[in-house]
Amino acid sequence: MVDARLRLERSDQEAVGRYPLALRQAVPGDLSMVSALVNEAAGWLRAAKGTDQWANPWPSRTGQRDRMLHDLLKGKTWIAWDGKTAAATITIDAEEPLTSGRRPVWPEHQRHEPALYLRRIVVSRGYAARGLGAALMDWAAEMAQAEYGAKLLRIDVWTTNLELHAYYEGQGFTRCAGRNPRELAGYPSQALFERDAKRRGTSFAQLLIADSLPRQADWSARRPH
Repeated sequence: MVDARLRLERSDQEAVGRYPLALRQAVPGDLSMVSALVNEAAGWLRAAKGTDQWANPWPSRTGQRDRMLHDLLKGKTWIAWDGKTAAATITIDAEEPLTSGRRPVWPEHQRHEPALYLRRIVVSRGYAARGLGAALMDWAAEMAQAEYGAKLLRIDVWTTNLELHAYYEGQGFTRCAGRNPRELAGYPSQALFERDAKRRGTSFAQLLIADSLPRQADWSARRPH
């Protein structure tokens, strides 16, 4: 595990506004935290950026919640904590993204390369412009190599958010050809980007220290039947 020697225990202190933040694998009980970060980002995107990203939860409000909970149950979501404050979140997944109709988002000829897929990278506005998003992606790049044996980072980005496309290109991602849009009708994130996992742009350990919780904790197996 990345920085597994630096075992962190969840602090009882309030947010301290200091770095590095504690990056921990999220649990199902953190659903409200993840939802709050996404809702905050959606409101800011509409008001400040004029984009329709997340204006309508995909595939529905209930469906969005279920997708978040599924990722939490499977141990795929992480939260960067500043004391008790959730500063940011990222979800990493060795499984490729699918539409609501279970159709693969990435084209067939690109689907067999070992990759770690990113989604739901959200930084709270109180922690914006500090390089935290870039640090999360660099941490994910190290995870891709060390824990998943993946050579690539990949992310599918909201199709109409051109400013976000430019952001990922600035982070070293390259735009990839996608599927025919008609094949993914209704899927809102058809702009595909990838980056070599060896690439690093930040000293992410200055902003994040990862906990040593198990990589593939499957909380669904712990639920009473």
